[in-house]
Amino acid sequence: MSKVIKIKKGLDIKLVGEAEKQVVTLSIGERYAVSPLAFEGVVPKLLVAEGDKVLAGSALFYDKAHPEVMFTSPVSGSVSAVRRGEKRKLLAIEVMADEQQSYKPFSIDLRKASREELVAVLLESGLWASIIQRPYGIIADSKDTPKAIFVSGFDTAPLAPDMNVALKEDMEAVQAGFDALKVLCPNVHLSLPAKGESILEAVQGVEKHHFAGPHPAGNVGVQIHHIDPINKGEKVWTVGVQNVAIIGRLVLNGKLDMTKTYAVCGSQVAHPQYVRAMVGASLVQVLMPCRIKPQAGGSKFRIIEGNVLTGKKVTANDYMSLYSSQVTVIPEGGELELIGWLAPRLNKLSVSRTYFSWLMPKKRYNLATGVNGGERPFVVTGLYEKYLPMDIYPMYLFKAILAGDLEKMENLGIYEIVEEDVALCEFVDPSKQNLQALVRDGINLMIKEM
Repeated sequence: MSKVIKIKKGLDIKLVGEAEKQVVTLSIGERYAVSPLAFEGVVPKLLVAEGDKVLAGSALFYDKAHPEVMFTSPVSGSVSAVRRGEKRKLLAIEVMADEQQSYKPFSIDLRKASREELVAVLLESGLWASIIQRPYGIIADSKDTPKAIFVSGFDTAPLAPDMNVALKEDMEAVQAGFDALKVLCPNVHLSLPAKGESILEAVQGVEKHHFAGPHPAGNVGVQIHHIDPINKGEKVWTVGVQNVAIIGRLVLNGKLDMTKTYAVCGSQVAHPQYVRAMVGASLVQVLMPCRIKPQAGGSKFRIIEGNVLTGKKVTANDYMSLYSSQVTVIPEGGELELIGWLAPRLNKLSVSRTYFSWLMPKKRYNLATGVNGGERPFVVTGLYEKYLPMDIYPMYLFKAILAGDLEKMENLGIYEIVEEDVALCEFVDPSKQNLQALVRDGINLMIKEM
């Protein structure tokens, strides 16, 4: 084992509703969809119309700023709907799936293929969108060559999927995916947990690093910071480990198979477990084997695509995006409580020891979505520095973003972070600031002024 990198700052948020280590494989459902809104910074140009027949791997739209980047259908079938919002903004393309799937052929032999040929296949198949550039957390530019590619082989977010379960049937594809990444860039880093055995230890040809510590030790941004930090003018690429497997299947089989294993979890799920389904599957289909608990007294619940810190609020009529590996369902909060924080509270989590629950560090909590108060003055508390394991000054960075001071944003570390890296800061923030949106505003300002 390589030297263990120990992360001391952070917080593990233990919630009830962890997915049981069993996998349910879904058959092809009726409807699938791809939404341009899932891809940061993409301005879509539609390539299909309602009624058109498509194959799995056929292009549905492309990015106007980068016409070479295609976004493709995960299934074969007919385009059943083109959903638009205000000012005809493209929201999603829905596809009615065929019972028997047909695939657009993609031919690539890694033993003979050049880097340019592999890039062309990834662009045409739609899998280039799975490669994310740091800084800025946007789809990588195919004309660039990064200094390194980073993949996190584990996730420390609340109720995150266990990759030993999610990737159990995909290890051949995972190895092929890493082989493909090495064609794109010879310097590929894989981060693994120091505790427990990881199925990804078997991966060959990459540089492995082992991390120990609380969340966000599993965040790829934290790992990059401790392995090879990003300086001004440098670019690195990141890929989700399940998306590495999808790239591997394309290389091995010559067809686009966008199957992923999702952890369906949370206190409001009757049977939390893993569900194997296609990217673009409807939430109704993914949630069906697990079932949402009946709500007593008309209480509400929230469906989150992702984890409770960084996930997106969705409805059962929405669809799974390329970047997701988890669905979480928890109670909807916001109700007023008698005497509020004055009560002793043994089943409420507090990082400031306001409640006696701090005496039970292993306790799992059934937390709701309420933030326990409204937005307050942005005061200096020193809390951010306790939970962000990077050598930056988050409070000063946030203030620089608010001031629109590009030079200070650069000097204070805007190149090293994206939204997920400050999610824990947002969770512990007594000022109730939307720090993830603030960071994205700062990143967009940097991109605009580039």
